[in-house]
Amino acid sequence: MSAPDLGLARASSRPYGRVVRPLRYSINITLDGCCDHREGTPDEETHRHAEETIARADALILGRVTYELMESAWRPPGMLEGMPDWMLPFGRTIDAAKKYVVSSTIGTVDWNAELLRGDLREAVLDLKRQPGDGLYVGGVQLPLALADLGLIDEYEFVVHPRLAGHGPTLFAGLSQVVDLKLIGRHEFASGAMALRYEPRTPGPTD
Repeated sequence: MSAPDLGLARASSRPYGRVVRPLRYSINITLDGCCDHREGTPDEETHRHAEETIARADALILGRVTYELMESAWRPPGMLEGMPDWMLPFGRTIDAAKKYVVSSTIGTVDWNAELLRGDLREAVLDLKRQPGDGLYVGGVQLPLALADLGLIDEYEFVVHPRLAGHGPTLFAGLSQVVDLKLIGRHEFASGAMALRYEPRTPGPTD
């Protein structure tokens, strides 16, 4: 997804009101940094972790590619009938979740979703100002844009014990370095590890 499709406005530096809800990002990657969703090693434990991550979010913010990918797999009936039982809780949770879709190329959305139009920074900050426990963003290109704007409050990388030998990798083209501090870790029985970080320099709060 290109920056124009995200409605990206990188130069905005206007003051904003107090931010209430944190925006969290979680993604699966291999040990050599590949973020292709087909290269993960999902199992019951990591699926339960993903389901819990989405369940604690007030809403999901997704770009067009991720929204369409998730809808094709998890919107009933989708592919649910052929999945093992341990995948179904994730399917039910993402099916029920409130979703905001950031795209200028989709005319309409449903699946408990609405389009997020206009200036990306303004639109996401408006969502963050609303009361609640937090928001979740998934995908690759949209999080890149949000990281560039300093809007992600927590990063989680679920690192799978696999070498893919290819890309894509995360945050290619990031306009500036984002320094992170480790705030939590969890190791799964498979050897995968969830690493949680916060930016050392907080994002916009006013």
